[in-house]
Amino acid sequence: MPEICLLLDSRGPGGIESHVAELAAGLRAAGEAVRVLFLQDHGPHPLRSRLDVEGIVWEVLPGGLLPLIGRLSGPKRPALLHTHGYKANLLGRLAALLTRVPVVATYHAGEKPPGMLAWYDRADRWTSFAGERIAVSRMILARLPFGGRLVPNFVAVPAVPAARLGQNVVAFVGRMSMEKGPDLFCVLAAAAPGPEYVAFGGGPMLHALQAMHGSHVTFHGPRAGMDGAWSGIGLLAVTSRAEGLPLAVLEAMANGVPVAGFAVGALPDVIEDGVNGFLAPEGDLEALAARVNRWQALDDSGRAALSSAARATVSTRFGREAGVTAIRACYARRLRGRRADRIAVASAVPAVRRPV
Repeated sequence: MPEICLLLDSRGPGGIESHVAELAAGLRAAGEAVRVLFLQDHGPHPLRSRLDVEGIVWEVLPGGLLPLIGRLSGPKRPALLHTHGYKANLLGRLAALLTRVPVVATYHAGEKPPGMLAWYDRADRWTSFAGERIAVSRMILARLPFGGRLVPNFVAVPAVPAARLGQNVVAFVGRMSMEKGPDLFCVLAAAAPGPEYVAFGGGPMLHALQAMHGSHVTFHGPRAGMDGAWSGIGLLAVTSRAEGLPLAVLEAMANGVPVAGFAVGALPDVIEDGVNGFLAPEGDLEALAARVNRWQALDDSGRAALSSAARATVSTRFGREAGVTAIRACYARRLRGRRADRIAVASAVPAVRRPV
């Protein structure tokens, strides 16, 4: 059975990696043959361990365009290539075109990257016409020049939520980089004292933030995944300056952990202020601190209602099965389109009669 290959270039855990793990597991559960391709080896990677647990095959390529072309045109030629992240998108799209493998790309990033990355991002978006395009939020979809399909992030929803052990713990979960606003989380910890504040994630800002704010925020560093940690968290704070649809938000809510965050990216599509979480105007730390205080003042029944509403939101709108079904529909459209292209080319070539 020809495989669906999911391609990414990754140095460590993050939102794209969590998405690929969820998608691979969902495709496998739907009966698809699936393989995760790492564009090159950046050393030991926690995603590989997670894929091993799920029983999903993965493969590490040597890096660069030529090995990818060889992989796609070789004996294990995939039925379809699905790329994630600008580098995998650009190289995967070109390799797929040269080998005539149908290609689909998912766009995850809500922020506009600085410097040279901005040029890669622009090239990625403006060459996206060559395949099917998926965006995880309306804002990201609006930035695609040739349109695409909106398929929000999705997660597996536990049948039974974990017992709540961290009722007075507020957490940050994400990359320690400017767009995610870990510095704003540290300011929030000072502005709304009372709960314990913890931060999970690695990145360029980690050591400086530890040095400056280690007295009132506990930094746990990067994790392969948050399984087992959600039960120790009462509230997830999202202090991002830019976002798509963070998987950490959906994972938290699926585990009964409500979210308090700025109204950026797709968060307003997920969170209803005061019902299943809390929303503050973008960048308004004073308003976000007030919402953390509102959460802290809730009694047990109020927190239970918030937790139940958060789980229900994800279960009905952002569950793994619904997301995978939508992505498989994108695959089917791309495969039909590629067959139609071949038929059109064949019909345009005059038939050559052999002499009798």
